[in-house]
Amino acid sequence: MSSRRISIALTALVVGACAPSHPATAPAPSPASVAARELTADQQVMQALNRLTFGPRPGDAERVRAMGVDRWIDEQLHPERLPDSAATLVAARFPVLAKSGAELLRDYPPPGQLLARLRSSTMTAADSMRIRAAGRESYRVVGELQTAKVARAVASERQLQEVMTDFWENHFNVFAGKDRIRYHLPAYDATIRANALGKFRDLLGAVAHSDAMLQYLDNFQSIADSTHTTLRAAPRGGGLAPQQRLALQRRLARMTPEERQRALQLGAQLQQRRPRGLNENYARELMELHTLGVDGGYTQKDVIEVARALTGWSIKGPAQGGGFVFRPEAHDADAKVVLGHKLAAGRGVEDGEEVLDIVAHHPSTARFIAYKLARRFVSDTPSAALVARAAATFTRTDGDIRETLRTIVTSPEFFSQSAYRAKVKSPFELVVSAARALGAQVDTTPRTAQLIGRLGEPIFGHSDPNGYPETGDAWMNTGAILNRINFGLVVAANRLPGARLGEWPVAARLRGAPREQQVDGVVAALFGGAVSPDTRAVLVSGENPLLARAGSQAAIDSADTDTTAMTMTPAPVNDRRAERRAERLASDPAVAAREAIKPGAGRAQPAVIGQLPPLNGLAQIVGLALGAPEFQRR
Repeated sequence: MSSRRISIALTALVVGACAPSHPATAPAPSPASVAARELTADQQVMQALNRLTFGPRPGDAERVRAMGVDRWIDEQLHPERLPDSAATLVAARFPVLAKSGAELLRDYPPPGQLLARLRSSTMTAADSMRIRAAGRESYRVVGELQTAKVARAVASERQLQEVMTDFWENHFNVFAGKDRIRYHLPAYDATIRANALGKFRDLLGAVAHSDAMLQYLDNFQSIADSTHTTLRAAPRGGGLAPQQRLALQRRLARMTPEERQRALQLGAQLQQRRPRGLNENYARELMELHTLGVDGGYTQKDVIEVARALTGWSIKGPAQGGGFVFRPEAHDADAKVVLGHKLAAGRGVEDGEEVLDIVAHHPSTARFIAYKLARRFVSDTPSAALVARAAATFTRTDGDIRETLRTIVTSPEFFSQSAYRAKVKSPFELVVSAARALGAQVDTTPRTAQLIGRLGEPIFGHSDPNGYPETGDAWMNTGAILNRINFGLVVAANRLPGARLGEWPVAARLRGAPREQQVDGVVAALFGGAVSPDTRAVLVSGENPLLARAGSQAAIDSADTDTTAMTMTPAPVNDRRAERRAERLASDPAVAAREAIKPGAGRAQPAVIGQLPPLNGLAQIVGLALGAPEFQRR
């Protein structure tokens, strides 16, 4: 996507946020569909809030109940109708969100570029220290974006848009730790948010043209192999256009002879290392992960043909402002056959566009996207009937994501007893839902994002293209369960930034009440009034058998601790080192982001911190409730 299109998209979001709300005319579900809903009216409210948002805030259930669940669902399906000044204010706090990839490269130079400058003989020791510090700052791009994503998820009124942005960013996963992708992530996030509830073909095309995806799956350097015709001969001068060669000559002229020699040597080394020829990475993931699915009916021959069609889809250099560019000299111009469709010889960028048309409208894509949406919103194992109905809507509406989602979230399956509290929250969902449940203030430090990472889901930190797991079994094991139980105690101990139990609206009327009355109030506020007998017994007694069996040492690595010190040795309660570390990280998102995107950081780690201070009374009840199975599910 060009920087101009990104700017237009961001402007539209801001204008939309300031626009007045328009009354929604919700398409009424059929009487038969409503009659088939197994959940009570109150359960329907909680189901809708837990699936279409990142969890209810104080007062949300009452609002949805008064409004009517179907009208509220329609409102969320049309985020453009919802004023969202809170999210607009959040975005304004993070400068990187408003900058292009080229501007970010200029303001936060990458370590490799800085290293080349460090080799200059004119550099002083002070210069070296300054440039090294700037290299660390290059990770601020990721840190601010991670923090902004969490803050938006907590504060936005357009909750379904945020949920769908999270869904599509996982579906079209890219890894912040690869090469220079971090510089393109703010634009990538804006692109997906703008298309999250639109037409799937538009979303697919925006992703395919994005700097982030082109670089992550290496398509930016995929060129026709020597056995195929290209549209144009490669320009002389190492593949540089005339303007680029002139700019390079001017830069070289300003260098000392020693600097010029080193620059030319480095350029030659980089040119030798650069992969040449056809790259199948994006073509394969386009079909397997983004559209058709692994059983979508394509062959290895189709992968090669799609890769050929996408040769020449590349990225402009930083000096040109970045963004998509089609390079005719790299494009395979011979005839191709993709999934039975013939692409004539002699064409250019339209080869790739037609491939996107073919896969976006393929029946396998309708089924695959319908299945993934049903799995996200209904059940880890959605029924074939629901998937078929959603796929039919996808096909009938030309891939309209909003209408496909409407079919799913107004279905009898969505409002069935088997779907109620059946989905395990991811670490991101768990942490954000806890913040929302307590009416937390927005955290503009990196600490909440760090906590999500240490629970196993670093934001933009999954290195493989398949994204984070979307089923509960992947998130739940003994260590993860203990971490989640203790997470509730972390929150109740006021260690989740922005969440203060004393400021929770429910706390004022429950403080000083008898224990059983406090339990009733917490259950009503957090769970809509219903929990299992086992959970109620834990809340009344103040003892969780799982924690007792695990021992007092099994506390979670909270937002106050060092991510590099994940050991089974507890620190003393009054250990000030962790607190000082937390203070430094809170003011240094670059360090936090660099830790978060290390390979392998996406696995939940059994990590221990110093003993939490003893909790009692209302704080203990809230802490145990946030660690209860009912809160771990949505």
